[in-house]
This record gives sequence, structure tokens and C-alpha cells, in this order.
Amino acid sequence: MNVFSFISNIFEPAAKLIDDLHTSDEEKLKLQSQIKAVENELLAKVIDYENKLLESKTAIITAEATGQSWIQRNWRPITMLTFLVLVVCDSFGWLPNPLAQDAWTLLQIGLGGYVAGRSAEKMTQQYLQARPAENKSDGMAKG
Repeated sequence: MNVFSFISNIFEPAAKLIDDLHTSDEEKLKLQSQIKAVENELLAKVIDYENKLLESKTAIITAEATGQSWIQRNWRPITMLTFLVLVVCDSFGWLPNPLAQDAWTLLQIGLGGYVAGRSAEKMTQQYLQARPAENKSDGMAKG
């Protein structure tokens, strides 16, 4: 269950309770509106949190990808290539012991981080290349 479904499920009993109240339709609508407002506010905060989390992950991966040290820039690809070799060896039964389920989970996380990191690196490079053009056009508009 994702976080959005979880939040909606939290507010669902309250909404049903309002429907069962013996009060005017106007009061029911007002209460339902207030509950929806709280639910929407909570969902907005979750989205904001997820956004900040993604931005911080992107910043870390971008810093690694643009770092001064060769090992800083290349440890993820080296790790993923190592896992690729292990997966191939495991698939052919060349390992003395099969890979544990935790290794597969780590591989999935690593590949996800690597793909996101490469995407972030490419987007950052495009952004940095586009910035001088923006500054020049601003200067022309002012002059």
C-alpha cells in the first residue's frame, strides 16, 4: 500500500461517519469539506517531503558524478558491474553458493540509484549548459 492510499484510508471512516450523522445536508457538507481540506493538506506535505527527498538524493548523486576523484565518480558503475558479474555467475551456477535474496534487493536499489544518478547528471549538465544562454539573453533584453 502506498502512502497516498494509506492517508486516504485514514480519513475514510470519518467521512462515512459524517454521512451517518443525523444533521442537515449543509452541516454534513461543511464537515466533509473540512475533512477533505485536512486530508489534502496532509497529502501536500507528503508530496513536498517526497520532493525534498528526491532533490537531496539527486544532489548527492550529482556531487558524486561531478566529483574531482576518479573513484568518487565511478564507484557506482564499478559496483553495478561487479553485481552484473555475480548475477551472470549465479545464473550459470558458477558460484559455490547462490546469491542471497538480500543481494538481489541491493542490486535493485543500486540499479535504481545508478539510473537516477545518470539521469540527474545529464539533466544537471544540460541545465548548466543552458544557463549561460539565459544570462546572455537577459543581458540583451536589458541593454
